[in-house]
Amino acid sequence: MPELPEVDVVRMGLEPVVPGALVEAVTVLDERSLKRHRGPSEDFVMSLESHRLEAIVRRGKFLWAPLSGTSVALVCHLGMSGQVLLGDRRSDFGRHLRIRLDLLTRGKKMATLGFVDQRIFGSMALDELIETTDGHPGGLGSANSVIPASVAHIARDPLDPAFDDLGFAKKLRAKNTNIKRALLDQHLISGIGNIYADEALWATKLHYNYPTSRMTQAKTAELLAAVREVLKKALAEGGTSFDQQYVNVNGVSGYFSHSLNAYGRQGQSCARCGRVIVREPFMNRSSHRCPGCQRLPRNR
Repeated sequence: MPELPEVDVVRMGLEPVVPGALVEAVTVLDERSLKRHRGPSEDFVMSLESHRLEAIVRRGKFLWAPLSGTSVALVCHLGMSGQVLLGDRRSDFGRHLRIRLDLLTRGKKMATLGFVDQRIFGSMALDELIETTDGHPGGLGSANSVIPASVAHIARDPLDPAFDDLGFAKKLRAKNTNIKRALLDQHLISGIGNIYADEALWATKLHYNYPTSRMTQAKTAELLAAVREVLKKALAEGGTSFDQQYVNVNGVSGYFSHSLNAYGRQGQSCARCGRVIVREPFMNRSSHRCPGCQRLPRNR
């Protein structure tokens, strides 16, 4: 699944095009990609056409574009295999194209956005904007303190300037769970996902079963620093791509997979101590760790 770096790569790719763009035409080729939209596809089309998109904003793995002069936003989630590709009127985007938006940019150039989704777990929808509970901007890409109602339950991500480190540390210690489960809890912290959780835990030598109740403020600060470092490095390298489903708006894959220290490296030597990285079952997925550096916690 695309995680924070992959989604923010898309946001940055859309930044030169979307803000101020006029939606001239909308074509829905597969209504299954509107499963989170309240109303028929005709409502989606009519409500979008002839409106301007104010910005392109991200919180966690969600993207949205507020519609100018309204309290509504176009919300996008990439799901497992979704892509937002940028092209022109001649672009067909392939056989997995689900929704097409023809735009006229603020620079009076024609552009087309294609929502492509092979497995159809992603979606687009229109949703009401509501005020954020903390009064800070809803997400990265806009200064407005509003957020789509369907996204409001998602916690801020660690790259959000309004992320509360001390508040996170307090909530973390109060939870009766393990550290990796907490990192994947979108109500507590968003955008990390399995790949970057494994990488941050390797960087801080924490076992995925380390109890959150034993996370001191100093240890939590160290973990957050590691999370931010790995996310920023992944962003700089265009995200992590293991196949052609994870691409930027121009269809180009990221290359952070070459920089991974734990995830997907089972059977290979740990870059820190030389022990062999192992892959173990965790929450219907897998965890990757070094048995030498990341030992099982005692008295769990």
